[in-house]
Amino acid sequence: MISVMTFNIRFGLADDGMHSWEHRKAAVASLLRQENPDFIAVQEVNDFQADFLRERLPEYGSIGQRRPAAARWQSNVILHRRGWKCLREDFFFLSRTPSVPSRFAGSRWPRQCIIGHFRRNRRHVICVNTHLDFDETVQIRSARLILERLQRFPAKEPAILMGDFNATPDDLCYRVLTQEAENEESRPKAGFVNVFSPPYPGTYHEFSGKTGGEPIDWILFRGPLRLRGADVLTHRVEGKYPSDHFPVRAVFEMGDGECSAKSA
Repeated sequence: MISVMTFNIRFGLADDGMHSWEHRKAAVASLLRQENPDFIAVQEVNDFQADFLRERLPEYGSIGQRRPAAARWQSNVILHRRGWKCLREDFFFLSRTPSVPSRFAGSRWPRQCIIGHFRRNRRHVICVNTHLDFDETVQIRSARLILERLQRFPAKEPAILMGDFNATPDDLCYRVLTQEAENEESRPKAGFVNVFSPPYPGTYHEFSGKTGGEPIDWILFRGPLRLRGADVLTHRVEGKYPSDHFPVRAVFEMGDGECSAKSA
């Protein structure tokens, strides 16, 4: 079995009053310790938040934190239980020049993606963590770039794509990631599957705890994985909502053959 979580922990420098990072960081750490997944994809991570998570979760290694970083820099970090060894990682910007700090035209922020190829014993898995911008055209270009970079990794290995996509499954970038290209050999095939079926559960709640928000945080997967279960964690931790996004988690059985969206 392999367990994963995606979680936008909310920009630590945001002026959120009673919901500011200092008031909820202990709840974030408690939640992650309680759930204890193999991989945690966290978005909107300031350096001091990444340092805090590493301190509180010493059983995890991490990839994706960019150093040095500007004062208001946000990273996408993959925390991995230390039983998983990272064989290779690829950090890049969602832009026409992925290897240097940059953004697509129309993107509000310089968005990034981190891909890691992990091994535990004889099992391999590719994990992807990203955070897309708001513009639809930028989202589509970003999705295609992520698929192109995934071509650098073994095609037969199971892959799990997680993040805050700032889009719902009704948007075009979702179709890019979940539908195979037809008669377009120049574009990489996707074929990712969502861990949820319609109606998709809401994940963005603005610290309200309401469950009817936009389903913008996704876990997608492909390859030899069988989904055993998935849910959105909507409860308070230590009396607080850890973030303005609900975390999403999923459990898979690893094996041979094609992926399966059927859960036990």
